[in-house]
Amino acid sequence: MSIDLENMSLKELRDLHKTVGRQIDGYETKQKDKAKAAVQQAAEEHGYSLKELLGASKSVKSSVAAKYANPDDTSATWTGRGRQPLWVKGHLDAGGNLDDLLIK
Repeated sequence: MSIDLENMSLKELRDLHKTVGRQIDGYETKQKDKAKAAVQQAAEEHGYSLKELLGASKSVKSSVAAKYANPDDTSATWTGRGRQPLWVKGHLDAGGNLDDLLIK
C-alpha cells in the first residue's frame, strides 16, 4: 500500500491522521482484550478467578475532617488542604490568624 503524502491537501492529511489514530486505538483495544482473555483463561485453568489473583479490592478514598470553619457561616468549612477558600483569604488579609478559624 502506497500513499502519496506529498500531493495530499491539508484536509486529506488531517482526515488520514484521524483515520490512522482510530485504527491504532482499535488495534490497541483488541490486543488488550486478547491479553485479558488469555490471562483470565490461565487463571481459570489453575482454579482461580482473576480477581482472586489480583486482589481486586478497590481503594477507598478517606474523607478528611474539616479543620477550619467560617465564623460568619459555620456550614462553610475547609480541611486545610488545597486552595484556601475566599473567606479564609479574606480573614487573613484583614489581619486575622488561621488559628482563629479552627474548629473547636
